[in-house]
Amino acid sequence: MSEIVILSGSPASPSRTDISLKHVRSLVEQEGFTTAYYSITDFSADDLFQGRYNSEDIIKLSEKIQEARGIIIGSPVYKASYTGVLKALIDLLPEGAFKNKPVLPIMIGGSNRHLLAIDYALKPLISILKGEPLQGLYFVDKEIDKQNPESPIKDGELVDRVQSQVQEFVEAIQLRNN
Repeated sequence: MSEIVILSGSPASPSRTDISLKHVRSLVEQEGFTTAYYSITDFSADDLFQGRYNSEDIIKLSEKIQEARGIIIGSPVYKASYTGVLKALIDLLPEGAFKNKPVLPIMIGGSNRHLLAIDYALKPLISILKGEPLQGLYFVDKEIDKQNPESPIKDGELVDRVQSQVQEFVEAIQLRNN
């Protein structure tokens, strides 16, 4: 069983979203958690666009989410929100799919102008699924080094912020299960 499910809403590969999520994944795994990583590119376009909530892949994802202790969800910012394909995937999940689970939202944008997309777009989506959104992380594209996926964040203050959010996520999971 994977204790943490990670969902990437980036249609690009490789992407700064995936690099960021995989970096956070490594930090969570260092805390002793197992993870399952899903990208929207892992799902059939037909399933997503034809709304096949009963597809085998969607059912497996739903089961993994139901068994998870926490969720990390990330997306690039498109038009001041998360990606449409991420929304297509989320629409296929059961109502309350994130119920009572801490959720760490992560967004990557081209500039700080879309910093509030995490609060006005992604967190409400998490709440609709009955998840418990944490503060979350917002990165500007230039803060993520695509050439160094093992250590993609160079700014010390940002490294500290990421570690702080991972700790908050871990503590939220531990509180829920005590």
